[in-house]
Amino acid sequence: MNPSIIRELILAGLGDAEVSVAGDDGVHFEALVVSAQFEGLRPLQRHRMVYATLGEKLGGEIHALALKTLTPAEAAERGVG
Repeated sequence: MNPSIIRELILAGLGDAEVSVAGDDGVHFEALVVSAQFEGLRPLQRHRMVYATLGEKLGGEIHALALKTLTPAEAAERGVG
């Protein structure tokens, strides 16, 4: 699977997000997702929101996805995004 497809799926589910996805082998990916919707949520809740955008592709076409989920304020604080 192409990282750009994963990016588009995440964007479709989290419209306000800034998303970058990388992966060299087509099944293992890393994603940075910055969204105001993450405000006040724990990391596990944030990850579940992202996983929900990927549906059945996660665990199938997407074997592994390493996530970094940040609010815009957290991203600015860390100089990320």
